[in-house]
Order: sequence, then structure tokens, then C-alpha cells
Amino acid sequence: MSIMLDLRQAVIHKVQGHSKEELREMIDGSIDGPETALPGLGVVFEIIWKDLDPAKKDNVVTMLHEHLKSSAPGSPTIGS
Repeated sequence: MSIMLDLRQAVIHKVQGHSKEELREMIDGSIDGPETALPGLGVVFEIIWKDLDPAKKDNVVTMLHEHLKSSAPGSPTIGS
């Protein structure tokens, strides 16, 4: 469990103090990027998720569900 806390702390430390534009560039640059970026995106998503109200969480889950439902199994449609 300490490895995950270290990863969270490292990601948060890396992005703290970034401008909105820099955060956007970091996210955009990680989408469809190398798999090594996925843990960082997970940490960013966790931060966002914790601040969402239940209705917004429902919207995110619905959006994800609809995307996954319309995607054929095994097709590389994530991010397209």
C-alpha cells in the first residue's frame, strides 16, 4: 500500500503549482500516450472524483458506460 501512496504523492508533487494550461497539456499529452502515463492519469482522476457531487459522478459513470457499451470488445476505441 505504501507504493500507491508514494505514487500518489509523486504525481501530486509533480503537478502542484502547474497553471490550468499546463495541467491541460499534461492531460492531453497523456491521453493515448505511453502506458506509463496511466497511473498518473489515475491519480488525477481520483482527485477529480473525490470533489464531484453525486450527480456529476452519475454523469461520468453514464458517459463511461455508454462509451463501453458502444465499443466492440477488444476494439481500440478508447480516446478516439
